Amino acid sequence: MVTEADIKPWLRPAATSYLLHNASVVDVEAGEVRPNVTVSIENGKITSIAPTTAAATQRPGFTSVNCSGKFICPGLIDSHVHLIAVPGFDSLAAAFGNPDSVSLLRQPYVCAQMLHRGFTSIRDCGGAHTAIKEAIEEGIFPGPRLFIAGHALSQSGGHADFRGKHDHSACCGGYATGLGRVCNGVPQCMQAVREEIRTGSDFIKIMGSGGVSSPTDKITHLQFTPEEIRAMVECANNAGTYVTAHAYTSQAIRHCIDNGVKGIEHGNFLDVETAAIMVEKGVYLTPTLITYDQMASPKWKGFLPPSESSKNIEVLDAGLKALKIASDAGVTICFGTDLLGPLGAAQTHEFNLRSKVLTPIEVLRSATLNPARMFGRESSLGQIKEGFEADMLILAANPLDDVTILDKPEAYVEAVMKEGRVYKSRWAEIAEDSMAIRLRPAL
Repeated sequence: MVTEADIKPWLRPAATSYLLHNASVVDVEAGEVRPNVTVSIENGKITSIAPTTAAATQRPGFTSVNCSGKFICPGLIDSHVHLIAVPGFDSLAAAFGNPDSVSLLRQPYVCAQMLHRGFTSIRDCGGAHTAIKEAIEEGIFPGPRLFIAGHALSQSGGHADFRGKHDHSACCGGYATGLGRVCNGVPQCMQAVREEIRTGSDFIKIMGSGGVSSPTDKITHLQFTPEEIRAMVECANNAGTYVTAHAYTSQAIRHCIDNGVKGIEHGNFLDVETAAIMVEKGVYLTPTLITYDQMASPKWKGFLPPSESSKNIEVLDAGLKALKIASDAGVTICFGTDLLGPLGAAQTHEFNLRSKVLTPIEVLRSATLNPARMFGRESSLGQIKEGFEADMLILAANPLDDVTILDKPEAYVEAVMKEGRVYKSRWAEIAEDSMAIRLRPAL
């Protein structure tokens, strides 16, 4: 009889069962550490968390690991990435304008690097294909669990329309730019959402304002009409998912959330009144401070075109202030980076930036608990808890004392486990086992 493993020969054997004993578990919901416990892992899931006893350190069929002095933390979640903008190019424009084959063949490298830093899940906000999501799920190559928007949806002249002002070519409904899909009017907007859902998108991303890296719009522009946004939200709701919006100004944020959007990306010019409305309506905010910080760095001078550098400085200066406003108001904040091309190496530096205005537990929740809730996966991701996916980091220090240790994975992230498999180990006590191959008899 033909089995799935015959059809997909890359499928791996069952994950190893582990007993991680004498560990300190970081409880991100309670904001405290549970000392001296044993975490049992079977079939990629956490099956129990109990006080360590002599009997709990050994069990037939389990690999026992003494985690004395170590801290077990939930795997990290980056809620705003763009896998399509791969490294290897010396300008932002070049990073976006490549054939699929060029980008797709480099994305496995980007995914592995993110995973090794400790990110066990990521949310791609424009450009990633269902094919790469499925390849990671099936173990063809290592990478974080992927939630995708497919193409980000943009109006003509919006943040995903990269035609310059001297380009007079026509733009019809459904025109795709790699990162995005251009649509205008209610019928085209509805069709665009349905096409993204059909091709495997987990959520819908729209461009609700101008942006830094688009040539013909200003950051203050409002994009899409209320009718267009409501139509896209309705189609997403009908498919059991939500819409998140790229939006910088408070006016743009209100324009989006007043018409049903449930997430805001960036939000650098958020004001107190708008933050209160976000809390009232249960809207998530995903700031992305590190991308502006990196693009303004002397190291990357010239990576961003001069016409866009001034916009970058404008949003950089406002970002930390908006983060503080959101936190003080009680907005649910998620961790995002939005780093493009070679700037992706700075992914963990977002922890340092956020720590300037947020407490360690607030920063850690933004990269674990909060995005899991935004994804609708609060019962399986974002915590070290019985029944949850065994996505976890073994750390050499307590992130509740200093969350910036997560910006030093080589020094503090001893091991990265996703779905019960060790994808990266920097610690002699636990071996990498993620790429074990299932041996098959010769035909």
